[in-house]
Amino acid sequence: MRILYLLIPMALGVMGVALWAFLWAVRTGQFDDLDGPAHRILMDDDDPRIPRSSQSRKDDHSLDG
Repeated sequence: MRILYLLIPMALGVMGVALWAFLWAVRTGQFDDLDGPAHRILMDDDDPRIPRSSQSRKDDHSLDG
């Protein structure tokens, strides 16, 4: 029975910290855009990361002459 005097305040303290963390996340905008990152990974990049062969040939000729 004596352990309850220790466990109940500890449980309330943990619950208070969890509530504070949740309120902080809501106030700082952590939950504003939940769908954006999920859709952003599916979108193609506008600029290709691998250079095209015709563009690299033009660059090679410009360096020679």
